[in-house]
Amino acid sequence: MSSNTLSSASPTPSEALLALSHVSKRFDTRSAHPVLDSVNLHVQQGECIAIVGASGCGKSTLLRLVAGLDTEYDGDITFNGAPVRDTSLERGIVFQDHRLFPWRTVEQNIAVALRNAGLSRETKQKTVAEHIELVGLKGYAHHFPNQLSGGMAQRVAIARGLVNRPKLLLLDEPFGALDALTRARMQQELQRIWEAGNITMVLVTHDVDEAVFLADRVVVMKPHPGHIARIVDIKLPRPRQRTHPLVSRIREDILSDFSEA
Repeated sequence: MSSNTLSSASPTPSEALLALSHVSKRFDTRSAHPVLDSVNLHVQQGECIAIVGASGCGKSTLLRLVAGLDTEYDGDITFNGAPVRDTSLERGIVFQDHRLFPWRTVEQNIAVALRNAGLSRETKQKTVAEHIELVGLKGYAHHFPNQLSGGMAQRVAIARGLVNRPKLLLLDEPFGALDALTRARMQQELQRIWEAGNITMVLVTHDVDEAVFLADRVVVMKPHPGHIARIVDIKLPRPRQRTHPLVSRIREDILSDFSEA
């Protein structure tokens, strides 16, 4: 389609908070085909970017590289102008599995992320309490994970990802294990948190509806090897409404890339 709503767009490298330049990744150096091949992407401060694509296209691998969880790759990844060499408190991450410690309470699970923040005990307690309220869990600070629903547990994981006030929040299929109703509610909640916090987000998802609902741009990846096929600019008003007449048009346009993969 040749609509402004569906046009490709990208900030210039000088505007980018996060920049990937010709990033390639192999898990097996003997393999002829890389998992990722020459990926280029620039993300500016305050953007929400969604990455979609078929299984095996390297979405989650790419997110791990940006997080600094894997530093074996070719090409360049820079964050805030500096090379990504390791994990950082400035880049929070949330996984599909909430990964909460079952023997810790909600507030204790969130506070774990502050261990190396250099904050006083009082400041830590205040910061944790603020983030519990941010994700709508006021009154649940002393609950354990087995006392929470799946959606509530994932809210704790999001609070933990945000508690260091990172400049970039990375989300890897954060709602993939939730039922459809809870997933829709959590998408609304994430939209609210993003709009309130002026944070930059990169979301990996297999759900095109989720990508269109949340993102400013949708990065469409294809496999064998993993590469960016297209970037779709989502020019829909915020807060987003699922019933907007352009939503289905954009979704179908993106899904057409999957059938051509």
